[in-house]
Amino acid sequence: MTDKLYTDALLGESYREIRHPSGLTIRVLHKDGYKSSYALFATKYGSIDTRIAQADGSFRAIPEGTAHFLEHKLFESEDLDAFERFAKTGANANAFTSFDMTAYLFLCADRFSENLEILLDFVQSPYFTEETVRKEQGIIGQEIRMYRDSAEWEVEFNLLRALYHHHPVRIDIAGTEQTIAQISADLLYDCYRNFYDLHNMVLTVAGKATAEEVLAVADKMLKPASGKAAVREFVAEPPTPAQRTIEERMPVNVPQFALGYKEAIVSPERTEKDVLCADILLEAIAGRSSALFKRLLDEGLINTGFGAQYFHGFGYANCEFSGESADPFRAAEEIRKAVADVRKTGVDPAAFERARRKNYGRFVMQFNEVSSVAHALADSYFAGNDLFESARICRELTLGDVNARLGELLDDDTTALSVILPKDGKE
Repeated sequence: MTDKLYTDALLGESYREIRHPSGLTIRVLHKDGYKSSYALFATKYGSIDTRIAQADGSFRAIPEGTAHFLEHKLFESEDLDAFERFAKTGANANAFTSFDMTAYLFLCADRFSENLEILLDFVQSPYFTEETVRKEQGIIGQEIRMYRDSAEWEVEFNLLRALYHHHPVRIDIAGTEQTIAQISADLLYDCYRNFYDLHNMVLTVAGKATAEEVLAVADKMLKPASGKAAVREFVAEPPTPAQRTIEERMPVNVPQFALGYKEAIVSPERTEKDVLCADILLEAIAGRSSALFKRLLDEGLINTGFGAQYFHGFGYANCEFSGESADPFRAAEEIRKAVADVRKTGVDPAAFERARRKNYGRFVMQFNEVSSVAHALADSYFAGNDLFESARICRELTLGDVNARLGELLDDDTTALSVILPKDGKE
């Protein structure tokens, strides 16, 4: 077992990273004076993992939506399900599946060790039968139909389908009713063995709990793993989008849009500096203090819900501008013009500095919330970073760094537009 302390003196924060004999990495950030603790047990397995690596180096396809399906099923057991067990301790428990990760979590004010035992127990104790799988297919089928009725969900996934030709990020996290119908109990056990090895996982804890409390439970509950992390397939993508525009009509009062700029991907993952430069670039161009935001708002082309984000993961990345607009096509055109101007002139120095400081401030503020810290500990671990690397890079970034990154992003030839229009045809 190894035990390392990471500290950032300027932030006044530190955390311990323990490589447990079982194969699991544990990160604990204890906060003096806090009354609650948040624990997150996550695996590097998300909706983009639609193929399992074989011994000969090839990959075998699995149904889309399997990661999300498995997340739902792990809460069940032959006796009480995990939610019922947490209800008896008073903990607030949940789980989620994203494109790149599946995580199980709880927040509690007391009985931390008991709650952590429950978390480590049920995630390591899969129980699937064909009968319960069939029942879950109906439940998740309803969930899929519900999300199809969400304009916010549809405008986002339509954009991803427009941007990407092959990458599974274009697939709905829950899959489709047709793909989940192919899931069986044997398949779930197969995926569990492949992706839920402790070497492919991380446990993060933030708040009142100490590393000693976490280790005492870990020593008791963790089962030694086989010693391998899952292999993730890299799906190559053309640099241009699959299609330029997707329009859909739904029962909305105001049209919604998402304008994306696809990034050309050479290697599967972005560096932390690449991510920070992209975040700061988008804040400088379209943040609330930007000239673009003010002009679009004054002209009635957006409302205060408008925003921009750098969306990235294993083998995919894009810059996205999205929101509601009475004239989404004109709004998108104005954004494209503003972006083209910035690519010609470079980022305004004052806008860069405001954006850099805001980004750093957001990073600092997350330490006030135990949930934010636990999630950041997991995200940075799976990215191969220590938690404080982002702050160190942000403090040292220059305008030249961001302008160099600008040269790699926001090429107008890579754009795609997703629009949701009112169903009655009134625009």
